Amino acid sequence: MRIDVVSLFPEFIAQCAAFGVTGRAIERGLLSLQGWNPRDHAEGNYRRVDDRPFGGGPGMVMLVDPLRRAIAAARAADPRPVRVVYMSPQGRPLDQAGVRELAGRERVMLLCGRYEGVDERLVRAEVDEEVSIGDYVLSGGELAAAVVVDAIARLQDGALNDAGSAEQDSFEGGLLDCPHYTRPVEHELGKVPDVLLSGNHAEIAKWRREQSLRRTLERRPDLLDGAALTEADRRTLDRLRQG
Repeated sequence: MRIDVVSLFPEFIAQCAAFGVTGRAIERGLLSLQGWNPRDHAEGNYRRVDDRPFGGGPGMVMLVDPLRRAIAAARAADPRPVRVVYMSPQGRPLDQAGVRELAGRERVMLLCGRYEGVDERLVRAEVDEEVSIGDYVLSGGELAAAVVVDAIARLQDGALNDAGSAEQDSFEGGLLDCPHYTRPVEHELGKVPDVLLSGNHAEIAKWRREQSLRRTLERRPDLLDGAALTEADRRTLDRLRQG
């Protein structure tokens, strides 16, 4: 798939994407990443991309035209339909289901705001959806866009050396992931649970599922309402709630 990023700092996104799973996905041709700087599409000697907000108040607002031209250039670079996503604290919270939906598309364009944000007219005319990575404010959308790029990249077929890794992640199936252990078996901080050393795959799967349910109940009980639970899961949760 292809991801276009409209940002005043496209090189930041490129640097973040150069490492780990995302870098491997790009090297393997599973994902292409292209940056578009609205300053390249601004007019005048100063290449201005922002101005004071109407109505007064602090900060600056990004101008419509440089952003619109950058978006148009990105659209023209590839004939495939593209979904334009504005990284905004006012958007819908990003979750794993949303990442999977984006990862299944052929093209996604991420719009990164700066300062006090983007002129609302541009958002209404060009943006398909607004997405937030959390209830806090960043200096710009670049960090949020880098998070989305990474989350999408690891879901591309062939990006992970073991495809099963993504299937066992937190939030897949609506639950948090279970605890994980590796060598050594014995350590001053504790011992690896015996069940993981048993070689009994059925018991290991049962233990991991219970631990996943336990963690979700303790840390994110709000997720349980939307999780895909079996009757056995519900019995386990009843037992865990009773202590």
